[in-house]
Amino acid sequence: RGSMLLMRAPAATEQAPPRPQARGKVVIQRQVIVRSVRVRPKPASRATHVGWRESKGLQCVPVKAIAGASLSGQNSVDFILKDRRRIRARLNAACPALDYYQGFYLSPGEDGMLCADRDFVRSRMGRECGIRRFRLLVPVRD
Repeated sequence: RGSMLLMRAPAATEQAPPRPQARGKVVIQRQVIVRSVRVRPKPASRATHVGWRESKGLQCVPVKAIAGASLSGQNSVDFILKDRRRIRARLNAACPALDYYQGFYLSPGEDGMLCADRDFVRSRMGRECGIRRFRLLVPVRD
């Protein structure tokens, strides 16, 4: 003899039992991964060599304007903007881990800007390096 399990469907006047509601916190973080390269200058004639002079920079840079980056030392990163300008981010301290995986993360503010004295660059190994200031790089022919 087989047994059968029957479940009673709720009558039209009865309400279905309430479904449990999930309660939790949703955190959305925006990060930008920047692949960087260490630029090694090619041997060139003296007439074509271009150096860079730092001048007063901006307080903030729109992250969408960044086209690429290159490491210019353990305490600075050069950002190449889409409009072909270059901006150097001077970091609060030496950050040697930035070039280990040839890339780093940027965590812009909610405004989509990367700002000095507020935001930081994070190495792919997890080290955070605060941005102290931005300097505009002006080409100088030697």
